[in-house]
Amino acid sequence: MEETVLICLPFAGAGPSFFSPWQAAAPAGLRVLPVHLPGREKRFTEAPYTSVGPAVTDAYEQVVAALGGSGRRVAVFGHSMGAVLAYELAHRIEQAPDTSGLRLEALVVSGSHGPWTPRTDRAGELPDEEFVARVKTFAGYAHPALEDPEMRDLMLPALRADVRLHETYVPSSDRPLSVPVTSVRGRADTLVGPADAAQWGAATTGRLTVAELPGGHMYLAEHPRELLELVAAGLRAPRDR
Repeated sequence: MEETVLICLPFAGAGPSFFSPWQAAAPAGLRVLPVHLPGREKRFTEAPYTSVGPAVTDAYEQVVAALGGSGRRVAVFGHSMGAVLAYELAHRIEQAPDTSGLRLEALVVSGSHGPWTPRTDRAGELPDEEFVARVKTFAGYAHPALEDPEMRDLMLPALRADVRLHETYVPSSDRPLSVPVTSVRGRADTLVGPADAAQWGAATTGRLTVAELPGGHMYLAEHPRELLELVAAGLRAPRDR
């Protein structure tokens, strides 16, 4: 089977290194390509984005520079905030196949309501202590570095920007994608329920698959192999309903 590149968009506060171990866990025929947004890791000195449009443009340019013109099969993945970035990036790639030189095969979203469901519980403007506590509640997870005051000060600007980006997101288009969409959630996720995950059916004219894996909202930190096997199986499935 021809190789498919899985383009991975970060969740709030994450950098590309989160996805580094995924390549070793990926089934044959699946290559992992993380997107590196500003405000983190090697792009730490650059101002992070606070809105989706510029972030997706940056991601699109990275992907085209890495893969464009090759006719490569690609799928796009994102968790939580990354899900809306992945949705918008999938639109960019699908709308301009000749410009990008890429063949979009699927969108995989994780831990996310459908794109037209606004975030109602806000944290972006809270003081630092309350902000960190609220984000931990949102995610069911807190990066260990947030417990260190110096590291927290370094991480907070990008994390705040990401949260603001997610809270203010409005889809750029009502037009559904044509490719299959897989919506995944942790079975014990108290933030995104089965009906929330199923909202992604309105985002495509193709097949929707709703799947559950063990764990809570951040299940993917503990079960990347199971997730990647699910993605690979979906890519092998026929494109028709």
